[in-house]
Amino acid sequence: MEEIKKVKNIVIGAGPAGRLGSFELGKLGEETLLIEKKYIAGTCLNEGCMVVCALTDISRFIRSFKRYNEFGFIDGNISLDYKSACDNIKKTQLLLRRLNQEENESVDNNVIYGEASVEISDDDKIIVKVKLDNDNELQRENVKNKDYDIYEAENLLIATGARPFIPNIDGAKYALTSSDVLSLKEVPSKLNIVGGGIIATELSNIFSSFGSEVKIIARSEILKELEPEIKSYVVKKLINEVDIYENTNVLEITENSIITDKGEFEGKTLIATGRVPNSEIVKDIVELNEDGSIKVNEFFQTSNPNIYAAGDVTGGITLTPYARKEGISAARNMAGYLNKFDEIIVPQSLTLDLDVSFTQKPASSDDGSNVEDVIIPGLGGPHAFWRILRGETGITKVSLNSETEEIVRASQISPSSIDDTAYLAFLMNMGITKEDFDDFLEVHPSTDAYYKILKIM
Repeated sequence: MEEIKKVKNIVIGAGPAGRLGSFELGKLGEETLLIEKKYIAGTCLNEGCMVVCALTDISRFIRSFKRYNEFGFIDGNISLDYKSACDNIKKTQLLLRRLNQEENESVDNNVIYGEASVEISDDDKIIVKVKLDNDNELQRENVKNKDYDIYEAENLLIATGARPFIPNIDGAKYALTSSDVLSLKEVPSKLNIVGGGIIATELSNIFSSFGSEVKIIARSEILKELEPEIKSYVVKKLINEVDIYENTNVLEITENSIITDKGEFEGKTLIATGRVPNSEIVKDIVELNEDGSIKVNEFFQTSNPNIYAAGDVTGGITLTPYARKEGISAARNMAGYLNKFDEIIVPQSLTLDLDVSFTQKPASSDDGSNVEDVIIPGLGGPHAFWRILRGETGITKVSLNSETEEIVRASQISPSSIDDTAYLAFLMNMGITKEDFDDFLEVHPSTDAYYKILKIM
């Protein structure tokens, strides 16, 4: 019989929640084993945010080059080798994976690669069996030459994330997902993107700048997360090369076309219709929510008090920084340092030719009354000067509670909006008011327009 090794803490999944959770456990001096099925750092580095950022850097360069050509002070042509770009992204990803693994090992954590399964023994012990992946480029030699390892855990953290949701559409097998972007050999001449959220919009921006004829096909409206004025700016000035079909149903997908209730469109299809939690590993062990996510309490405990869950697998707000925060909170609870996870104002972004950033106020805290809105055009400044002639410097919107003078919501499209909105969300969580901005001194030159609104209101 295979030897069962006892480990105090096991973390399954090395995405943002699992990686930061296991690192926190290690820092607290807790014995920890981190198990990852494929790639450390999860969707963000390997299929999501970082891939979008890398490709958007190229997209922005192409668009800036074209802009300067139009103004007449730069002359020439450029072409994109898409496969070479993807190959270099993969090289960078491997470097970052190594660094992330070394970071976890620096606090004496053990990191192994393989597919884990979980069961509860007859005497209520948590048993984790791992089918080892000895072909993984980062698997350490001390676990190779074995097929399986079996562990008994005192505490278990499930941080297995989520995967692309594939709707029940005839021919869906012919469609790509965001996971396939780096596997393409070339830029599709025509690309139909099914979905209306942030990922669909970001990919539409990237591939339209690369020369694809892109269509977004959304079952309802696109970008529901955005304020109306912000969405309008995005559609008219940032993804204006993309054809958008809202309130459109997909009937069938073929190898080289998509059939909708508004007609048939040629081209490859990419589905970006949300994500599904990877909760199957404990579906018969702990209680799940109706959407299949793992149900947790305020301490990230599941229905089994020694099994915790954090990140996208628990549903809710599925953002990398939020998952990190959840993973750290869960880890502290596992180590006996009890802390609750309170609702906070969450900054979010949409990575396009200009960054689009906005805050999400907890729904329970804003009834829409006593709200005063102020909207101004974006400011000229770093990375925005050459947009002034075309009136494309962005837009900023701030909503204040006219009684308390607290900031209710904030949205900004500008080259600096990601940093600006992150810090503003932090101040909003501290309860900052308009008056507190009287002594705020901005860095110049800057494209941050929040301070300007808050000083003139």
